Formats: sequence, structure tokens, C-alpha cells
Amino acid sequence: MFTSFSTALSALAAHSTAIDVVGNNLANLNTPGFKSSVVSFHDLVTQSLGAGLGDTQVGFGVGTPITLREFSQGAIQTTGGTLDAAVQGDGFFVIQGPGGGTEYTRGGNFQVDKDGNLTTATGESVQGWTQINGNLDTNAPPGNISVPVGTVQPPVVTKNISFDINLNAAATAEVKAGTFATSVTIYDSLGNSHIVTATFTKNATAGQWDYSVSLPDADLQNPPFTPLTGSITFDANGNLTTPAAADPAPQLDIQGLADGASDLTISWDLFNGKTPRISQYAQPSSISAVTQDGSPAAQLVRVALADAGQILAQFSNGEQTVVGQLAMATIRNPESLIAVGNNNYQLSARSALPAVGLPGTGGRGSVKGGAVEASTVDIAQQFTNLIVYQRGYEANSKVVSAVDELSQTTINLIK
Repeated sequence: MFTSFSTALSALAAHSTAIDVVGNNLANLNTPGFKSSVVSFHDLVTQSLGAGLGDTQVGFGVGTPITLREFSQGAIQTTGGTLDAAVQGDGFFVIQGPGGGTEYTRGGNFQVDKDGNLTTATGESVQGWTQINGNLDTNAPPGNISVPVGTVQPPVVTKNISFDINLNAAATAEVKAGTFATSVTIYDSLGNSHIVTATFTKNATAGQWDYSVSLPDADLQNPPFTPLTGSITFDANGNLTTPAAADPAPQLDIQGLADGASDLTISWDLFNGKTPRISQYAQPSSISAVTQDGSPAAQLVRVALADAGQILAQFSNGEQTVVGQLAMATIRNPESLIAVGNNNYQLSARSALPAVGLPGTGGRGSVKGGAVEASTVDIAQQFTNLIVYQRGYEANSKVVSAVDELSQTTINLIK
């Protein structure tokens, strides 16, 4: 009978622990990436009474409950946060803990600190790869991700231009329709823009046009500008034959710019591979596309985390550049991880070694930008568990009261 005290007390302690677990789950109902825990009860070894053959067995109560964290998928909630990220599938974000050790998290509400480092909401550095000198090497060991802040992107000098044009086959050298002009904006080494104009004039030879590619004299230190001139020839089917695809592209040389920028040498691409960009058909002369590969200097507008864990920098000229990449780790037995607070986990002695790589590879889940993974706490289930554990606590407290009364009765027999 007196073992009932310890049996009931073990149950009170176990149910108290279970209620603590429920309380922690409910407290983290809105914690991004939080994984709820479940309580696993187990009985203590039994004792056999009488001959010891197991006819009468009395247990010693319940052991300290085992808490198991369930790493099920949480709902993906769109937040609109530019640096928020959610894991869809297996895997963890890799972070550097306060002591310098490696930790793991599913919480993707990231931010940037004063030094430009990508961190979790509680200040731990997020691990991955950062672009260095224009190179993003994801084969190197991951490290802290540095996000560019207030960066000025240098200008890109124009080296190639092209025009996709149809020249009117019905045009003649004697009428205005025999002249067609178009232009393209190019950029020098200082990021200043210049207008290059290409003028096409039908000459007396059938299927032949003269061209002149020029720059305004005002853009030069010592005008006038000497234009690039020449002729192009089409066959009876309106296809460009001269120059041929194998011939060197015409070169536009620009020297002595008034703004002091470096001299320019620009190739005029008449072919897209082996396909001519200029044709001659009986339609009004018109341009369908114009390209050039330069750009002005640009300010960093914003940095955002895109799908696949890529960190994109957007500049004022509209260009987007990948400046970083999140690392992701998979662990075969994530339930063995130890929670260390701040929604982070560490490896335990029972944990398999993590495999770190790019999201979406090697069995790792994908990353959704502008979203976070919601907590997996089911409020209805937690309230149900709370009622069950409360009833279990109350029932075992009745056992303590009953055993106490029996003890008092036994003591009174002696008197």
C-alpha cells in the first residue's frame, strides 16, 4: 500500500511535466518555424508479489516523460518581408550560435545588422555564400553572408551594339523613302550616355544600301566626328549577303570624348549567330529591336531573398545581381536535436552528421522567399491534451489522499 505514495507522486510529477510541455507549445503558437513537442509516457519496472511467477504484478508508477519534437511541415505564410524565407520540405537553415558553434533553425525571419551581415531575428549570423569580386563559389565552405549596403555599381562600357531592321526593298535612291535612320544609347567608362545614330541610304545599285554610323560632334573634344561608313548588299530574296557572317564585324572607334572618358571601340553585330539582323523586303523601313551591352553607374535600391535561397541585389538601372546564397542542412534524425532557445537547435550525441548544400539538392527542401513557415502547434489538440493531463493529475492526487487516509486508519489500529 505504501508504494502507492511513490507511484502517485511519480504520476503527479509526470503529468506536471506534460502540462509544462503543453504550456510551452501554446506559448510558441505564433513563433515562426516552431515545432511542437509531444509527451511520451512509460511505466516503471513492476514487482511480482507472492511466488514471484508474475501472477500478481504491481507497478512502481510512471517514469519521467520523454518529450519528442515533431518536425512536420508547417504552413507557408506569405509575409512580404524582403528577407523572409521559409523551408518547404526537409532541412534547416545553418546559423552561427552566440558561442561560435553551428546551430540549425527553421525560423526564416531574417534581417541585416549594422555591419551588413544577414542574421536571424535574435542576432545569430546566417551561413551561406557571398559573392566576392563577382564570383559566387558555392563549392567553398559556407560562412557568414554579407549583404551589400549602399553599394554603387560601376558603369559597364558598351562594347557591342545591334539593330534588327527591315529596309524597304521598294525604296529608290531618288525619293525620301530611300533613307532610314535609327539610334541607340551607349555608355562610356564614366557611365555617361551618348547617342549613336545609324543612317541607311539606298544607292543606285540594286539591293545595296550605304550606311553611316555617327556620334554628335558635341560629345567630342576635337570635332568633327568621323563616322563609320560602308555598304551592305542583299540578294534577290532580301537576305543580307555582304558583309557575310564570317566577315569581321564593323568597328566604331570613338576617341577623345569631351567628358574625359576612355576611348571606345564598339562592334556592330550584323548577325545573330549566322542569322542576319537586317533584311530587305517590300515593307516600310522599320526597326524591330535594338541592343547594346553597356549600362550607367547605379545605386543599390534594395536587397531581397528570392526562391531557391538566392539573395538578389536590385540596382537603380533595373539590373538584378545574385550577391549571396543560403546554405541548407539535412539531418537524417532531426528528432534527436537539442533545442537551445531562440528557435535554434544543436546536434546531440545521437544526431547524424548534417549534410550541407544548396536548397533543392540532395534531398534538401526548397526555399520560398517572402514567406515564413508557421508554427506546427495545433491549438485544438493542445487544449485537448491539457484537459487530459489535468484530469490525470487530479486522479492521482485522489490516490495520494486515499493512501493518506488508509495510513491514518492503520496507525489508529495500533492505538
